[in-house]
Amino acid sequence: MEQISFGTSGWRATLDTFTNRRVRMVAQATASHLAAEGAAGEPVAVGYDARESSRGFAEEVARVLAVNGHEVLLPERDVPTPLVAYAIRDRDLAGGLVISASHNPPEYNGIKFFPADAAPAMPAVTADIESRLAPPNPAPEADWGTIREVDFQGPHAEHAMDLLDPDLSGLSIVYDAMHGSGRGVTDQLLEAAGASVRRRRCELDAAFGGTPPEPSPENLAGLAEVVRETGADLGIANDGDADRVAIVTPKRGTLDENLFFAATYDHLLERQSGPAVRTVSTTFLIDRVAQAHGEDVIETPVGFKWVAQAMAEHDALMGGEESGGFSIRGHIREKDGVLMGLLAAAVESERPFDDRLDELRAEHGEIHQDKVSVDCPDAAKTRVIDELAETLPETIADREVESVNPADGVKALLDDGSWLLVRPSGTEPKMRVYAEAESEQRVQALLAAGQELVEPLVNS
Repeated sequence: MEQISFGTSGWRATLDTFTNRRVRMVAQATASHLAAEGAAGEPVAVGYDARESSRGFAEEVARVLAVNGHEVLLPERDVPTPLVAYAIRDRDLAGGLVISASHNPPEYNGIKFFPADAAPAMPAVTADIESRLAPPNPAPEADWGTIREVDFQGPHAEHAMDLLDPDLSGLSIVYDAMHGSGRGVTDQLLEAAGASVRRRRCELDAAFGGTPPEPSPENLAGLAEVVRETGADLGIANDGDADRVAIVTPKRGTLDENLFFAATYDHLLERQSGPAVRTVSTTFLIDRVAQAHGEDVIETPVGFKWVAQAMAEHDALMGGEESGGFSIRGHIREKDGVLMGLLAAAVESERPFDDRLDELRAEHGEIHQDKVSVDCPDAAKTRVIDELAETLPETIADREVESVNPADGVKALLDDGSWLLVRPSGTEPKMRVYAEAESEQRVQALLAAGQELVEPLVNS
């Protein structure tokens, strides 16, 4: 039990730790949690990603839930995580579990729980599940539920088309699934909307072609090359479980997720009104776009669960985080790289991202952001943040610290409008150091200063 801990996005571990026995315990704890919430025996969904071990783990979870009296719906194949979340809302289920380690290498797997509202589980929910970890406790056989396969893809696609009503006629797109669960899903949706789609890494490969399915600029260099060589309008990629999106433009290559957020929110504001929700690590450019349209921005800690909560509280038009997870009003409050891929294409079809971003830069000025990681044992993270908050200097990289935001780690707001953020990773034994400024040179200076502040504290 001590090996099972729900972090930012559920429990993830290498396969020597992520075992059938422990997965069954999580499934039983989920059944016990649902019973305590008054949902004993109600239908649930169990989804899984493209990893070699995922279908087997999903079947283990399904059996445990079934012997606890639940009807269990499995997808017909591996599917993106947001399709499972949408199925929960669409079919009015009690909740669901997804077997996925998202962008992690193939030697990892993971499990996460979605409640009935199809939004990420809040800490009180995951803490309750952790408190109920135990071996399976079957109900009498006469009370066992059933397990059946259903279509998760069709209803989600129909909803996405109804929500966005896109016309992608004449648009040429290169789609990169990174061998993950977006293959045959995002690309089919783009084609259904009228785009011409060239596919890349859309074959099932449990080893992800030797590259973790993380849509970083380094891992998408091949996609950027194909976009340039073919003259495509846009490149679109998903991570391993397709809850995140990345895009490649002809001019900028792999687009910084902050810029994608700003351009897409600007596009949406031309048709609708509403605030944006962003995490503490996401660009202030969102604030400038919002202000230009007379809208507000709500800042949250890192983690899409906090974005989802704020989207509900403020009826937000769009919510997102700089790591590539986004959703919009009218959809589930879970990050959805499939829907956002379709929305990205719709934005591009009306006005190219490169042109829109040139206009935003002219209106709001240059803005750059980057991040680095510093190794830090999990047990030291709280101490490091506490000590940093106590010892933060009055100036960082030659600029005065005007204020400090402690919402998630330590965020120093400097007198030139730049900022430095240090926060603990929720998934790895690392501290994350983020910086934003008006030039790339200034960003690198801030990151170097941040590392100089953090490393001695980690090693003390």
